Amino acid sequence: MEHWVYCFQILGHKLYVNLDTVFTMWFAMICLIIFAFIATRKLSLIPGKLQALCEKIMGLLWGTMDSMMPADNRKHVPLVASLFLFILFANLMGQLPLRIIHLKTGELASPTNDINLTAAMAVIVLIYYVGAGIAKKGPKFFLHNFSFVSIVKALVELLEMVTRPLSLAIRLFANIFAGEILVSIALAASAYFAPIPVMLFEILVAFIQATVFMMLTIAYIGSAVEDEH
Repeated sequence: MEHWVYCFQILGHKLYVNLDTVFTMWFAMICLIIFAFIATRKLSLIPGKLQALCEKIMGLLWGTMDSMMPADNRKHVPLVASLFLFILFANLMGQLPLRIIHLKTGELASPTNDINLTAAMAVIVLIYYVGAGIAKKGPKFFLHNFSFVSIVKALVELLEMVTRPLSLAIRLFANIFAGEILVSIALAASAYFAPIPVMLFEILVAFIQATVFMMLTIAYIGSAVEDEH
């Protein structure tokens, strides 16, 4: 499970990049862009199979957001849907036969098995829901008044803002990374039959982890923009 690390220097400082993660991440994004282009190219009042599938997916996302967030939540759908589809596709890439492509070191596995990528997505969620909360409530998002209790509460909420993206990043990374280790062990034990049940289970895990990340993102945005009682 070693990464293909490339080192380069900028202004005398060494920077390290996991090239296998970069390649698989961009591959996932390009596939999603192509899928979105094909799915929206010929929209019709009488949808075909692909359009009906996409409408079903968006309907599930809208229904989930309607049940977890206050009114006027459709503007958050682009972020939530993009994260869900990208994470799902990225998770499934670890079960595709990309390991037959030999790299200098490492392998082409799921980009979500890299803590750097999951942490970056978690930071995006953090910035987004904090921005949404500030846009909705203004300075009151952090501090309602200058009482001692309000200041302590603001500090606790600030600490929670730091731990939320950490939990998002570690949960997704750990589950995908552990699953790929299990597949590798099964491949080493028996290259033909042992990996199959593990890979089928990991496909289920891929859906579950994408859904969990999406649901927590919706919950965080909802808590940031909900009205005070």
